[in-house]
Amino acid sequence: MPELPEVQTVVDDLIAAGLPGAVITAARIFWKKTVATHSLADFNKEIRNRRINTISRRGKYIIFHLLPEVDLLFHLRMTGRFVVAPAGSHRTRHDHLILRLADGRQLRFHDPRKFGRVFLVSRHTAITGRLGPEPLAAGFSAKKLDAMLSVRHRQLKPLLLDQTFVAGLGNIYVDEALWDARLHPLTHAASLDADQARDLQRAIRKVLRQGLKNAGTTLGDGRANFYSLERKRGRNRSFLKVFRRTGLPCPRCGQPIERLVVGQRSTHICSRCQKPPGR
Repeated sequence: MPELPEVQTVVDDLIAAGLPGAVITAARIFWKKTVATHSLADFNKEIRNRRINTISRRGKYIIFHLLPEVDLLFHLRMTGRFVVAPAGSHRTRHDHLILRLADGRQLRFHDPRKFGRVFLVSRHTAITGRLGPEPLAAGFSAKKLDAMLSVRHRQLKPLLLDQTFVAGLGNIYVDEALWDARLHPLTHAASLDADQARDLQRAIRKVLRQGLKNAGTTLGDGRANFYSLERKRGRNRSFLKVFRRTGLPCPRCGQPIERLVVGQRSTHICSRCQKPPGR
């Protein structure tokens, strides 16, 4: 599932493609579950003749701020991505939502596994209001994270994946951040001291900024891998230290990387650098 760097990369590409300012003239929906908030007829009625004002991100949600004022949110889930297609081009099999634009182009939501969802709401906070803080925001300080961790009696890996705790993190960047901070994923959050919380805060921001710099992480060639606009691939795979590197040497100490299952999620660690709880 695309995480903060991948979702922000998509937002940046949509802006670069000139979507802000475009007027939506009509919508066509080919998989009714794609739209989570309206019937097909009501969605088409509500979206018609609205202008895309700005495009932003909150957590893993892409937000089109429309005029007159409503918010159109997309959650890519496993395989969702956007295609900007010229007028008259043929729909492909997995284009489940097509927004027709006044300039003749089409913005298509392509989603082979059909897990992606679209929400049309008066304010995006109706959907995003439950999310935790943005990890790259100025307010996400080491002191803030320390206070958040001190009252949580959960293992670090599941807690950091919880979008109500911190928004935008997923399996890739949690594994990378925990390795960078030398913290085991099974460590209980409340057991961290202030120095460890500071190291974790710095590691989270470090791996996310690296992912942004490299336009996200694409891991392979399958349809479930991340692609940005027009099938652009992320370059961050070669910068990963532990994620999906089972058996390869740890870049820090040379110990072979191990794979665990934590909270039903595949997890990658260096057992020498990341000591289990109690050791």
